[in-house]
Amino acid sequence: MPRTVRLLLLARVVNRLGAFSLPFLTALISTDRGASLTTAGLVSAAFGLATIPSRLAGGRLADRIGRRTTIVLGLCGCAAAQLAIAASASLTWAVTGAVLLGLAFELYEPPSQAIIGESVPQRHRVRAFSLFSAALAAGGMGAGLLAALLGRWDLRWLFVTDAATCLACALLIRLALPRDRPEPPVADQDDAAVRPLHDRALLSVLATGTAYALINQQTVMTLPLALARKGLPAADAGLLLSTAAATTVLAQPLVRLPWATRLTTPVALALAHLVLAAGLTGYALAHALPALLTSAAVWSLGDLLVMGRAYALVTDLAPPGGSGRYLAAFGTSWGIAATLAPVLGTQLLAHAGTTVLWSAMAALCLLLAALHLRVTPESARSTQRDNQLPHAAREAVTAPGPVLDDAMAARSSEGASGHEKFVY
Repeated sequence: MPRTVRLLLLARVVNRLGAFSLPFLTALISTDRGASLTTAGLVSAAFGLATIPSRLAGGRLADRIGRRTTIVLGLCGCAAAQLAIAASASLTWAVTGAVLLGLAFELYEPPSQAIIGESVPQRHRVRAFSLFSAALAAGGMGAGLLAALLGRWDLRWLFVTDAATCLACALLIRLALPRDRPEPPVADQDDAAVRPLHDRALLSVLATGTAYALINQQTVMTLPLALARKGLPAADAGLLLSTAAATTVLAQPLVRLPWATRLTTPVALALAHLVLAAGLTGYALAHALPALLTSAAVWSLGDLLVMGRAYALVTDLAPPGGSGRYLAAFGTSWGIAATLAPVLGTQLLAHAGTTVLWSAMAALCLLLAALHLRVTPESARSTQRDNQLPHAAREAVTAPGPVLDDAMAARSSEGASGHEKFVY
């Protein structure tokens, strides 16, 4: 991987070490603040709603003021909001902190993903985005154990720890990543880049991605409450999430297997959702911690197959110079899911129980597996663009890091050809 990508992965590992406070937001509001399950779900939904403009702003700011500056801004905003939640003495202040956290929470995602997508050749993007997920999972292993420990003491310390790692990540990004310089956009390319939602291929990926994100958020935001309904400690969610993170890291070689690389994107995503359905079925049937840990490992295998393929596909669909805003538009699926998931999850738990909750999510996975075979596009557009790359850039696909960096920098200077608009 290019040096810029390696530094970004290291910084996000640091950030991820404390990033397990969000699953406990509903638990904090319902236990420490005395709110009902419905109120806790609505507060988490308010957080999720606030992440939608946050994600869109992150994509626009990344194209306007630069990737590095946008990442630092988002991380510092998250730290301030996390500290506000930890220090809140009333439900009103906790809600205010949750909304502020949502407004800052997604600012750093589009620029982070754009750096990866623009620094790595098309044929290696699935691998690069899988490594990005593995880096976050590596930090998540320590974070889950930390959550299991601090959560038994005081849930507010999870938010304090998260704030500290956000600030540490922001400092590392500011000092280690070179400043990126936005070049003046070419008129016709900029017009294409600002209208990602006019792209029918992207809209189909956004629709299935939103359904997947809704399922994923249940395994994060609703999991502590579901464990409590089974008579297990809510803090055991940290152990399940750590198991899932460890599986994501250890299973990385699966992405490089010949049979996996030969799969088309629709087939790979359909297979991934079948694996997800198996893991969620385990959640529905299991009542003891060991069985739940096994189900978490199975679930994470499907998650690994989804993440690399989905983000690589969106990057491939983007026009030259438009990857930041395409990724931001696709990322709104997480904001929509974060808005709906707490309400849906808490209502299903309150009126139907954990078995119905996880069974419904498994059924939705089976539906998505069938839909991917019918509606998910291939990335033919990106193949056409790669065929038009300069000879040096095409040869750099298998080149070592420094040569690849030089080739991508050469691409960045080709404003007239419409290649990357940022130089790192």
